[in-house]
Amino acid sequence: MDRLLELGPEFWAAAGETLYMVALTMLFGGAGGFLLGLGLYATRRGGLLPSTVVNQVLNLVINFFRPIPFIIFIAAVQPLTRAVIGVGIGTDAAIFALSLAASFAIGRIVEQNLVTVRPGVIEAARSMGAGPFRILATVVVPEALGPLILGYTFIVIAVIDMSAMAGLIGGGGLGYFAQLYGFRQFEPVVTWAAVLLIVVFVQVVQFVGNRLARRVLRR
Repeated sequence: MDRLLELGPEFWAAAGETLYMVALTMLFGGAGGFLLGLGLYATRRGGLLPSTVVNQVLNLVINFFRPIPFIIFIAAVQPLTRAVIGVGIGTDAAIFALSLAASFAIGRIVEQNLVTVRPGVIEAARSMGAGPFRILATVVVPEALGPLILGYTFIVIAVIDMSAMAGLIGGGGLGYFAQLYGFRQFEPVVTWAAVLLIVVFVQVVQFVGNRLARRVLRR
């Protein structure tokens, strides 16, 4: 416990780094995944903008990258990370890798939730003269908003978990803190402090996500 008190500033700095990585990952990866999911939904057979070629390409990309374990994914995309942001290690590199990984997972979750929208609602909008993009923005997404919130909640929690592995490339955060000051220095109290704070983050995210989804579904 004394060692944990000594490391108090580093501990809270690591917590801030974790929140920073998760927030930016969900900003970039969340937006990219949302667009991927919309593309998959709109271009599928019988969709609002059917295109077999585009749909198959998007499916191929997502199915290729999504199953790769994140610890391997970090190493695999490091050359691309260096080319895009100039460095292959550090917090920015971790955010880039996290955003890519999250976007592929989010894309599939968005598609799966959008296909649950009742066809009758879409046909009603079409009969009133609404175009494909207007239907997507004003009918499909609002109708699926509750499940989408739950899906994004799941991804936020997954990103919190993945951020713990970002320490492998010097990404910082609670995972790196637990590894550096806890595991390597044989300080289980330090390790468990990081673990418990991660659990708290997860519980808060799940609580907020459930509340938001419940409110949307009650409308």
